[in-house]
Amino acid sequence: MLTGSQIRRKFLDYFIQKGHREVHSSSLVPQNDPTLLFTNAGMNQFKDVFLGLEKRDYSRATTSQKCVRAGGKHNDLENVGFTNRHHTFFEMLGNFSFGDYYKEDATAFAWELLTSSEWFNIPAEKLYVTIFGGAQMGPNHIGSDFIAQQSWERVGVPADRIVPLSGDRGLNENFWQMGDTGPCGPCSEIHYDMGPAASDQGHVDCKFGCDCGRYVEIWNLVFMQFDRDASGTLNPLPKPSIDTGMGLERIASVLLNLEDSRKVSNYDTDLFVPLIERAAELTANLGNDSNSKASLRIIADHARATTFLISDGVQPSNDGRGYVLRKILRRAIRHGHMLGQKEPFFFRMVDAVRGHPGSRGHRAPRPAPGVLRDAHRAR
Repeated sequence: MLTGSQIRRKFLDYFIQKGHREVHSSSLVPQNDPTLLFTNAGMNQFKDVFLGLEKRDYSRATTSQKCVRAGGKHNDLENVGFTNRHHTFFEMLGNFSFGDYYKEDATAFAWELLTSSEWFNIPAEKLYVTIFGGAQMGPNHIGSDFIAQQSWERVGVPADRIVPLSGDRGLNENFWQMGDTGPCGPCSEIHYDMGPAASDQGHVDCKFGCDCGRYVEIWNLVFMQFDRDASGTLNPLPKPSIDTGMGLERIASVLLNLEDSRKVSNYDTDLFVPLIERAAELTANLGNDSNSKASLRIIADHARATTFLISDGVQPSNDGRGYVLRKILRRAIRHGHMLGQKEPFFFRMVDAVRGHPGSRGHRAPRPAPGVLRDAHRAR
């Protein structure tokens, strides 16, 4: 069974041997981008490259990007701990093409990495893909993405497992845009069937498209095809590009599910289990009921977010990023109290995060004592 660290390395190595440059994760604090509270996607550090404002000495890149979604437009905070897949901090694995390859190669790369016995070896019959099926977008009518459909068929995906989503649903789920203006385009999502055990509603025979939790999106391939101007008109980009994102925690959960169909949660993976066990030790609570189990998940998740945010220079405060960090800290400590731990404990989770093999793919620039002092002072 691959560990989270091995999965990360395998993903990056695959794209390196396909001619991509491995680029280190950027900080969780976006540089020169006031529109973002935190880095929340792999493409953030390449925004100016996609906009044509910056040139780099490579046209293909691959990353494992630290991300936080706990404030602003993308805010998963209140769901964390109570679902199988929401997190404040997560890693986004991605491959990028800056005017180099396009849909045909992006789909071929994704399918080979997921299904080849040399790589992740996921059975093809467990996978489904969605494509943009067409919609009216302001003054533009965008047709169905036939090139994406043909690209998936070319690599062997059966036609009945390629699902076009059209209209408003297509725009919401299979069309990506950087903002009101700028690069945008259709996208294609790859979904995995976790099996009946993952159904929140106890479904045993539901079909793809059911939102009961059985079918999980694991990878989004964005095809940057247009430049949207201030009038809303979509103009073709001279050099279409690729931006993909796959959560490390989700692909780790998928590969664990292949080994044990009863395992259906990101929190069952080695990225979280040691942290949950440490939280159980510190709170003297084994999580024997659903509420206690959720609290231990929250402490484990929030310890990751806290450690990396403080390591990247965010300090607890009353506004902006610091306020979000303080909310995360307080929520974790409150759930510790709910488990019966009234003494300071959360600062001890920092050592568990820093010592976890899954955290070693990212460098924390500040020494452990500084992180510990900040976490303790903020309680």
